[in-house]
Amino acid sequence: MTNTTNIPTKTIGPVLIYGGVWQGEVQVPMATFETTLWPSTQRGAKVTHLAGGIHTQVIKNCMTRSVLLYAPSAKAAVKVAQALDIQVLQQAVASTSRFCRLQSIHSEILGHNLYLRLSFFTGDAAGHNMTTKAADAIIKSILAQYPELSYGSISANFCVDKKVSVINGILGRGKSVVAEATLPRTLCEKHLRTTPELLAALNTNKNLMGGLLAGSVRSANAHYANMLLATYLATGQDAANIVEGSQGITQVEVTSSGDCYFSVNLPNIIVGTIGNGKQHESIQENLQNLACLPDSANPGASSERLAEIIAATVLCGELSLMAAQTNQEELTRSHMAFER
Repeated sequence: MTNTTNIPTKTIGPVLIYGGVWQGEVQVPMATFETTLWPSTQRGAKVTHLAGGIHTQVIKNCMTRSVLLYAPSAKAAVKVAQALDIQVLQQAVASTSRFCRLQSIHSEILGHNLYLRLSFFTGDAAGHNMTTKAADAIIKSILAQYPELSYGSISANFCVDKKVSVINGILGRGKSVVAEATLPRTLCEKHLRTTPELLAALNTNKNLMGGLLAGSVRSANAHYANMLLATYLATGQDAANIVEGSQGITQVEVTSSGDCYFSVNLPNIIVGTIGNGKQHESIQENLQNLACLPDSANPGASSERLAEIIAATVLCGELSLMAAQTNQEELTRSHMAFER
C-alpha cells in the first residue's frame, strides 16, 4: 500500500460558541493544503470572539437512506405508501442497532416504482452503514407484509448521498445547523476593514444574485466547502459528504443600531464521533481536544456538538473571506503573501 502525504493541520481559535449542546471556547483543528485558510478563519474567530461569540443551534438531526421497491401498478404503490406504519417498521430497525431510530418516511411514486426516503436518528455515528443496515431490515419487513412488491435497490438516489439536491436542502441530511453572530460596526471597521453595509451588499450581489445566475441549488454562500473539508479531514469524517454539505445560505443584515448580523445556514452537516475513520490516533486526539468523544449515557450529544463547532468555524471563514472581497485586491495580496 502506498502511503499518502500527510495533510498539514493547524488549529484556529479560540472560537467562542454558545450552542444548544455546549458553550465555551474551543480550538478547532483544520487540515488543508490551502495555507490562507488558517489565517483567514483565525481572523473570523478573533472578530466573533471580540463581538461576544457565535450562537449555534441544531435544527434537525437525521441521516437518510432511500430504497426502491417495484409495485405491480401505480395504484398498488400508492396503497402501500399510505399504509406504511412507522411503529411496525421501527421494530425491524431496532433489531439492527441499539441507537438507530426511524423518524420519518417520505414517499414518491414514479410509474409503478415506489421510492422511500427513510430518515433515521443514528446517535453519535454519521450513520452511513447504520442506515443501510436498517434499510435492509425495513425492505425485508415491507416485502413480507406486501408480497406483491419486489426489491428494486437498497440505494435509490433519493437520499441524496454525496450529490447536490433540492430535497436535502429542504429536508436536511445529517445535522441541520444555524450559526449566527452580531458584529459591532467598530469591530467590522477595525479588524475586517469593511462596514456592515458593504458586507450586506456583497452578500446580496455575490452570494445570492451571482448564485442565481450560476444556477446554484439552494445555495448562496462564498466557500462553505473549504471549512467543511478542513474540519472533516481533521475529525475523521467521510470527506465526500462536503458535496451536499456545501449547500447553504449566508445571511447578512445591517441591524437597527448599525451593526452587522451575520449567519450561516447549513442543512447537511454529516459528521459522527464514532465509527469508520475515527480509530486513528490523531483523529482521537482531535476529538478529545474538542470534547467530542462519545458519551454512551447521552447518545447523539457529541456528534451534535461537533456539528455546532463546524458550523461556527464555517461562519468564521465565511465572514473573513466576505470581508476581504469587499476590498479591491485584498484577496489577491493575501494569497500571494501566504502561498508563494
